[in-house]
Amino acid sequence: MPPTRRKTAAAPGLSWDQVELAPVVLVRGTEGLLADRAVDRLLDQARQADPEVEVTRLEAAAYEHGHLEMVASPSLFGERRMVVVEGAESMTDALLDDGLVYLRAVPDDVWLVLRHNGGTRGKKLLDAIGAAGYPVVACEPLKRDSDKADFVRADFRRARRRVDAEAVQALVEAVGADLRELGAATSQLIADTTGTITADTVLRYYGGRVEATGFKVADAAVAGHAGEAVAMLRHAVATGTGPVPIVAALAVKLRTLAKVAAVRGRSGVSAGELGLAPWQIDRARRELDGWTPEGLAQAITAVAAADAEVKGLGRDPVFAAERAVLKVAAAHGRRR
Repeated sequence: MPPTRRKTAAAPGLSWDQVELAPVVLVRGTEGLLADRAVDRLLDQARQADPEVEVTRLEAAAYEHGHLEMVASPSLFGERRMVVVEGAESMTDALLDDGLVYLRAVPDDVWLVLRHNGGTRGKKLLDAIGAAGYPVVACEPLKRDSDKADFVRADFRRARRRVDAEAVQALVEAVGADLRELGAATSQLIADTTGTITADTVLRYYGGRVEATGFKVADAAVAGHAGEAVAMLRHAVATGTGPVPIVAALAVKLRTLAKVAAVRGRSGVSAGELGLAPWQIDRARRELDGWTPEGLAQAITAVAAADAEVKGLGRDPVFAAERAVLKVAAAHGRRR
């Protein structure tokens, strides 16, 4: 039987792993990995529905009038068709016009997937797809570490693998700057290991990179381990991490501690109100042992000064970052 046309309102902003096959699907956003996964998921669903499905890919920037109607026209052999339009953010006027016409009478035996990588080009067509109630997949960049951690956990969960919270954080710190790299690292760990993924597992695979991150430097400094923190900082700089992200990591770490310290002893404060994930709050509570309000204030002041220096006010950014690390470590447990 042909697929049922969806004309009821679809929830906007579906994630890539929520979308289901429909006569028209819009995959929208600048995060390429999420868009790739959404399109691959829809292709898999189409092949499950019809192993003989005919897949046609169109390049939006080179589209000419009438091509969509041609590839969506009834097949001589009756097989279903799937049309994937790539690069819709660069669509020609011809595609915009043909797409609007197509939406007026969507075929029952064709699945059309439109991939738009961001921007306003073709907005009239994008709005029409949403207004018609067809699924829209949101593929926006994951900027917060907590969102990247959720992404990692979801990948392990789909693979039916267990992963420690510390392992998730270590992986995000090691390779979280690029979502494709983070996804590839997760896939490698799933393929190459057995049992529960722990922080030690991550360190075996990505140890050098974990140790070279600003967050590892910040962890050591906040724990009061001055020598270890400075050694990690120098290794980080030697392997390509600049002083600006190291100082930024210190600032993030101290802000997290300050947020959690401010609500200690208060009940009813949720993780959402603090803008933190539960595991971040639990870790900050542990790390606050040995910290006094006075010491935390000194550390924050030192990092604020270093932030200005590494961004141009100082003559030696690396020295400024190293001095901040030493001051943070020294502030651990100190009262004024």
